[in-house]
Amino acid sequence: QMHLVESGGGVVHTGGSLKLSCEASGRSFSTYTLGWFRQTLGKERELVATSSWSGGFIYYADSVKGRLTMSRYNSEGMIDLEMTNLKPEDTAMYYCAASAGSGWDHERYYGFWGQGTQVTVST
Repeated sequence: QMHLVESGGGVVHTGGSLKLSCEASGRSFSTYTLGWFRQTLGKERELVATSSWSGGFIYYADSVKGRLTMSRYNSEGMIDLEMTNLKPEDTAMYYCAASAGSGWDHERYYGFWGQGTQVTVST
């Protein structure tokens, strides 16, 4: 079992920066694949970034490459998402999620979810 809590969302202007954090409580954090997803009203949840258990493999969606950086801190049970050069299309509810299996590229593989944190990028 794992409990995830996101923080750090807010409102920024285009080109601004935000840092999201996700704290996890539960055993065996270091064995889970951890991911960041986002969702806007009426759209499917989109995978933004995901990290293997060791942090040795990190995937980024094409839409965020070069602007978002995911970090993982197994000893602290946390992941971060550093967001720079934000665009209005980055506006969404951002969720962290954990996968206990080998799948990572779709929300169906993630069995544990946080409550989400809202990011709004204004023009």
